Amino acid sequence: MPNPRAQHAVTGIITRLHDPQYDRWAAQIRATGGCRQPIHLRGRVRHIDPATGNVLHTYSTNTEPGGVLRVPCKTRRASRCPACAETYRADTYHLIRAGLAGGKGVPDSVIAHPALFVTLTAPSFGPVHTRHEHNGKVQPCHPRRDATPCPHGRVISCTARHGDQETRLGEPLCSDCYDYAANVLFNALAPELWRRFTLALRRHLAKLHGLTLKTLGEHLVISFAKVAEYQRRGVVHFHAVIRLDGPDGPHTPPPAWANHDTLTQAVRHAARAVSVPVPALRGEPSRTLRWGTQLDIRPITTHGDLTDQAVAGYIAKYATKAAECVGTVDRRITSPDELTSLRLREHPRRLIAECFRLAQLDRLNELRLAQWAHMLGFRGHFSTKSRRYSTTLGALRAARTDHMRDEEITTGRLPLFDEDTVLVVAHWEYAGKGLTEGEQVLASYLTGRPEPATSAFVEVGP
Repeated sequence: MPNPRAQHAVTGIITRLHDPQYDRWAAQIRATGGCRQPIHLRGRVRHIDPATGNVLHTYSTNTEPGGVLRVPCKTRRASRCPACAETYRADTYHLIRAGLAGGKGVPDSVIAHPALFVTLTAPSFGPVHTRHEHNGKVQPCHPRRDATPCPHGRVISCTARHGDQETRLGEPLCSDCYDYAANVLFNALAPELWRRFTLALRRHLAKLHGLTLKTLGEHLVISFAKVAEYQRRGVVHFHAVIRLDGPDGPHTPPPAWANHDTLTQAVRHAARAVSVPVPALRGEPSRTLRWGTQLDIRPITTHGDLTDQAVAGYIAKYATKAAECVGTVDRRITSPDELTSLRLREHPRRLIAECFRLAQLDRLNELRLAQWAHMLGFRGHFSTKSRRYSTTLGALRAARTDHMRDEEITTGRLPLFDEDTVLVVAHWEYAGKGLTEGEQVLASYLTGRPEPATSAFVEVGP
C-alpha cells in the first residue's frame, strides 16, 4: 500500500523541480547552507547616495520564489537543524582552538600558557543504570550480592552489561528513591555554582602567593571557555578550558610560578570549597548543592591525546546538543498538561513534572523552572567564555558576512560602494519559516547533506 507521506514528499519534489524559478530557489537554499527551517522574509532594501539622493542599488523580494527571501535559522541545536548547528559547531571549534593555539586575533605565543581541560560533574541523586568498562570489557551495571530491598520494595541491583545505546542508561534503579527535586535544583543552580567556582579559583591562586584578590590582576588573568553537557540521567556537567595569562591577557605570559601544578591545585580546592545552599521549602528539606566527587583535570599539550585540536573538537561537539539525549523535547512546554500528549519515558517525564511542581514554590520563582522545564531546569548559556579567552562568535559571523558580501561584489551581484557613506533604507517583515518534506530532500542533495527529511515543517503567516 503506497505511503501517503512519501507520495506527498515526491509530489512536492516534482512541483518544485518544475517551478520556473527553481534555479533561484536552489541558489537561496545553497546560500542558507541547507537550513532545514529557513526564515522567510518579505521586504526590500535601497542603497541611496546621501549627497545626491540617487538610488545606487535596489533589492526586493517581489521577484524571488514565493515572494520571499530565505535566510538560515542559525539555531545551535542539531536536533532542529543539522546544517545551522554544524556552522555553530565549526565557529565554536575555531573560537576554542584560537584560545589554545593562537589565531583570530590571539597571538601564537598563547600555546605556551598553562591550560587545563577540566570536567566538573554533579553529585549522585540516586543509583542509575550505567555502562562502564574495565580493560575494554563492559562491566555489570550495579552488581550487589547482599542487596536488600529499598523502602519501596525494589532490590537496588543490576547485573546487566548495558549496550551504549540502551534507553535504560541513566534511568534510576528505583524512581521513587531518586531525588528528582535535587536533580532539577542542581541544573537550575549550576550557573551560580560555576560563578562561585571561578571566584574561589581566583581567591586561592592569590592566597597561594600572598596576594590579595585585587592585586592578583597585576600578575595574571584567568581565562576560560566552557560548555554544558547533559548526562543521560538528566543533569548537566561542565567541560571547561582554563588558561593562565599575564596581566594583559593572552598577549602576555603569566608569571613563572603560575604553572600547570599551581592551576591544578587551585582547581581542586575551588571545586571542593564552593556550594550553593537551598533553604527548606514547603514539602522540601534544606539542601546544600555541590560539585560531584568525580573531578577530571588534565593538562592540554601540543602532542598526545589531549591537544588543542582534540579539546576544541570535543567542546564544539557538545555546543550543538541539549537535553535531547535524556529523552526530553527541544522546545518549551507551556504547562504540565502537555506531558500527557508527549511521548516521553518515565524518567524525563518526572523531571519535567518536578520543574513545574517546584515552580509553584514562592522562593524559587527567580529560577524560572516552569519556563525551562524542557531543559530540566537548566537556564544557563550552553557555551560561555571569559572576555579575554579569544575571539567571539559575533566576530566570526561578521567575518563570514563580509566574505559573502565581497564575493557578491566580485561576481557582480552587488555594486561596489562604501557601506559607511551610503544610506541604507530597508523594510523587512516575517513571512513564515521552514521547508516541506520534498523541499528538505532537495535541500539535502543541493548542499551535500543527505540527512533524510523527518517531518513536514512549514509555518505561514507573520
